Amino acid sequence: MGKSQFNPVRGKIKPRTLNGWAMALFVASSLTLLAAQSSAQDTSSAQDSGISRAMADQAAPITPSPSVTHQMYLDMKLGKLNIHGDNVVVEALVLQRDIPITYNYIATLMRTPNAFGDGPACVVCHGSNDLSKSYRGMDLSSCEGILRGATESPARQIIHPGEPGRSLLTKMIRNNRMPLGVPFFAPVDSDSILAIKDWINAGAANDDSFTTKILPLFSDPEAFGSENACVECHKSFRDPPSFNEVNLTSHEAIIKGAFSKTRNKRGLPGLPIVVLFDAEASPLYQRLTMNRMPPGIDPGAPADHPNTLLLMRWIEQGAWCK
Repeated sequence: MGKSQFNPVRGKIKPRTLNGWAMALFVASSLTLLAAQSSAQDTSSAQDSGISRAMADQAAPITPSPSVTHQMYLDMKLGKLNIHGDNVVVEALVLQRDIPITYNYIATLMRTPNAFGDGPACVVCHGSNDLSKSYRGMDLSSCEGILRGATESPARQIIHPGEPGRSLLTKMIRNNRMPLGVPFFAPVDSDSILAIKDWINAGAANDDSFTTKILPLFSDPEAFGSENACVECHKSFRDPPSFNEVNLTSHEAIIKGAFSKTRNKRGLPGLPIVVLFDAEASPLYQRLTMNRMPPGIDPGAPADHPNTLLLMRWIEQGAWCK
């Protein structure tokens, strides 16, 4: 399967080559365009016969805005439209064209089973702000409810319009709970997890307590409810072998965050995985406590499901309720 298309380091869409499917679309679009041009020429000739030459000379030329179909044809012809990969239709016809995503489509996703991977529809568990009927008091059945977010304490915003990568909703759909393989019902308040939480909330200091109590947890395969130690997948600044260039072998490495090596080449710091004094906002703590949604989804399911990409584009475009 292809890698996620939304990546803060690598960008959105990689250059790709034209495949057989694209060639068929190219031919179909060409025929449609030629027919439209022929019809336009016939209409223009008929109109010219009824307009005087003087009026025609005085008429200012009008250049119509190209339709998305016409523009797609031109981009394909010029090699600007990249059609290849797992989500070819979504990429080529929507993401690369910047087609507006309406809330109407998002509402459909929230009510549809398997919309983001194998599992129930989102509104089954998150259909109102009533804490007795909806987990986290979160209502995904309306646009207002999505914007309102989780109402159970601690209340949290689940989307940030314009920032899909920062939005909790997309993180919950895309990110597996760590360490990989931890059961869905594994406690989120174990001694090890609470130790990480308290360490971050206290300022994530590099002291004797960190060295003797916190750092060893990342090397312990039983620390967080899985059979895998965190450092098995996060032990260097290279990806591979370390996913997202996250290094959990020292305090300095942890504070550097994700993608530090790649981003440093561009003069940028790594993406923080620890937010000082705020465990709830820290990706390190989030990944230890938040199960991927929908419940029961295969951890190996791709993070760049077409509907996930469309949800992220809706958020990127402002998450308008229209």
